[in-house]
Amino acid sequence: MRKVLSGLLTIALCICFTGCAKDINYIIEHEPCMKGTVQEIKDEYIVTAVSEDGEGHAENQQILVSLDVERKDSFTDFEIGDEVAVYYDGDIAEGDPARIEKVYAILYVGESK
Repeated sequence: MRKVLSGLLTIALCICFTGCAKDINYIIEHEPCMKGTVQEIKDEYIVTAVSEDGEGHAENQQILVSLDVERKDSFTDFEIGDEVAVYYDGDIAEGDPARIEKVYAILYVGESK
């Protein structure tokens, strides 16, 4: 009985841990996206200038983007001037600059390096 319970617990934990991260295709198809140009790079965030109008942000608006990204295979080798697409939870905190804290993925969308 003990082996059965520990086996079920192990299976349940595996399902919980593997089901937490969203698939990149799901993120691209279902989550809000902000495209912008990297203007500043810090250890915990980047500052981007929005490159096209979208929901909740205007072109050229600066937005601070957290680098605590859910998808650990996201683009992280930033350079000033890089064009990126930031997939996030839809919340942009007001401030100067505005902030995106819950980031699912950051993708490089510029020309090939």
